[in-house]
Amino acid sequence: MKGASRSRCASRQTRTPLEEALVHANARLTIHGRKELIDRICCGRPVAHVAAEMGISRATAYKWWRRWRAEGDTGLWDRSSRPRRCPQRTPRDLERRIERLRRTHKLGPARIGGIVEMQPSTVHRILVRQGLNQLRAMDPPTGRVIRRIETSRPGELVHIDVKKLGRIPDGGGWWAHGRGHITRSRPQQVGFDYVHSAVDAYSRIAYSEILPAEDTECCVGFLDRARSWFGMHDVRVERVLTDNGNGYRSNAWRDLCAALGIAHTRTRPYRPQTNGKVERFNRTLNDEWARVRIYRTNRDRDQALDRWLHRYNHHRCHTALGGQPPMSRVNNLSGQNS
Repeated sequence: MKGASRSRCASRQTRTPLEEALVHANARLTIHGRKELIDRICCGRPVAHVAAEMGISRATAYKWWRRWRAEGDTGLWDRSSRPRRCPQRTPRDLERRIERLRRTHKLGPARIGGIVEMQPSTVHRILVRQGLNQLRAMDPPTGRVIRRIETSRPGELVHIDVKKLGRIPDGGGWWAHGRGHITRSRPQQVGFDYVHSAVDAYSRIAYSEILPAEDTECCVGFLDRARSWFGMHDVRVERVLTDNGNGYRSNAWRDLCAALGIAHTRTRPYRPQTNGKVERFNRTLNDEWARVRIYRTNRDRDQALDRWLHRYNHHRCHTALGGQPPMSRVNNLSGQNS
């Protein structure tokens, strides 16, 4: 198990002074106790007497006295237990090879360990150190680690996007009858609906509307109504994140964000994963509302949206929230969560 000892030695991280103080909060000599020790010795009292008064050994008192004279107040902080050198650490070229296998082929520790002739536990520690231990945190095509956006309160960041859906002709479309079923009496081109959605990054509560387009007028109107809806639930929208659609680059959108005091950020081109929370919501919307059953008319599907949104916000368990519904993270009045 020589490889395991290598990784264990390399995985120790240097603690900050604040972390060291918190770790040793109940120790005989905290950082404040060491300063008091130095102050008493500087007053001219014998080191042995000060050590007896503070309940420590003379060797310990002399250690901190010597360290303070050599380094000053910075020498009173605990030092990291990590060694300056670790000869048994896994070589750099081997770690780079493990990284390439993980990013290119998405292999697990057991399979990588068989290729490089190392223990899977050692490979796992190396992947943890490199931040590659979870495949779900990696972009599948490129293998890059996806840096997820973390927020600390409702309304700090709201993701906005549009889902384009074909309208359903009366009697049902190809989803109901199959692609090969063609009836001349039924028009083949019925147009599209555009589902505008806003998802709070912290609580995951969502607001959606079905609009006839994704132009500037629809986008601006949706933002105003979404901000009002979030306000009804005691959520003040501080910042919105959108893609680079024309409606989000217009002067009207910019002026409305300035009037409402909302900061606006756009994703980089061809980077939909940056707006991933609403992109994932669109997928859930499609699977659990638009495609969950066969609708005979477009009106039937439209009417089902409000009921589904209520179930999503108040009752549907969300894995990112520990199995709780999104409204559990919002301060609501009593009775609003049922």
